[in-house]
Formats: sequence, structure tokens, C-alpha cells
Amino acid sequence: MSASPELIDDEAYRLFMVLQEGIPLTSRPYAMMGKMAGLSEKRVMERLQEWQTSGLLKRIGVIVRHRALGYQANAMVVFDIPDEKVCEYANSILLESLVTLCYLRPRRPPEWPYNLFCMIHGKDRDVVNGKIFELRERTGLAAHPHDVLFSLKCFKQRGARYLFADLQPDSTD
Repeated sequence: MSASPELIDDEAYRLFMVLQEGIPLTSRPYAMMGKMAGLSEKRVMERLQEWQTSGLLKRIGVIVRHRALGYQANAMVVFDIPDEKVCEYANSILLESLVTLCYLRPRRPPEWPYNLFCMIHGKDRDVVNGKIFELRERTGLAAHPHDVLFSLKCFKQRGARYLFADLQPDSTD
């Protein structure tokens, strides 16, 4: 992991460790995060603003446990798109509200020719397959090979972790 020095000072490390666990559901989440990180509520808000201004933090969002809401038909749709056209098709996919993730990934020929991946969630496989058909028709993706990989079982779902206890800055410097 490579990080800029302003991220990995002791204060930033403590706040980031708290932030990556999720924002507490309380009337004053930044005060609670500050208490957990040994900072004031004001300092938490200042640091988050600094990270947002610098571009380090794009947004703070919610991770919805979609399976608990009945979204059991979750499909990773993979496409084999000519490399020179990937950005064009990705930009079309990004406009689709039903798509929750979209990635460019390396091909692994000859077994895996796919390079553009997107995720679609739904409550019913037939409905999701219909959405995939419509997506392919609307965006011109129907002309390209694809496959649909439905999730079979969820083993883990959580937000990303970027810092771990073993990366704590050395305060003896």
C-alpha cells in the first residue's frame, strides 16, 4: 500500500481505523467517531473535509445488506468488448441506474475472454435476466459476447479495509 505522508500520521491513522469500520448510527456520528479515535468532533469533521478536498475521500456512503432486503438474484454480467471500445461501452453502462458496479478487468485467454464487468441486483432471476436483455439492447452491448454469473451464496459482505493494525505509524521517529 502506498499512502501520502499526510494520511499516515498518528491522528489520521486512528481516525481512518474508526472510519473504515463504518459510521455509527447515532445523532452525532462524528462525535462518536472522535471519541473512538481520541479526537474532538470538530477535528473529525475538519480531517474528513481535508480528505475530501484533497480527493482522498470521494464520498461517505451506505452499504446496504441487499440480501436481507430480498435481493437474492445478484448477477455479475461479463462482456467481451474490443479494447478500443471499452470506455465507450463503460460510459453507457454508467448511465444505467440498475448497474451498481462496473469494472475493467484483464482477460485470461483462452478460457476467459471477458474484460468488462458489471453487477445487477434483483429479487427474481427472470426479472434480472430481463433487465440484462434490456441493458444490452439499449447500450449496443447485444452485439458482443457476454455471460451472466449469478451469485450462489454470500460468504462475506462489508466495506473495504485499507489500513490494518500492523500498518500503524511508528511514533518513535
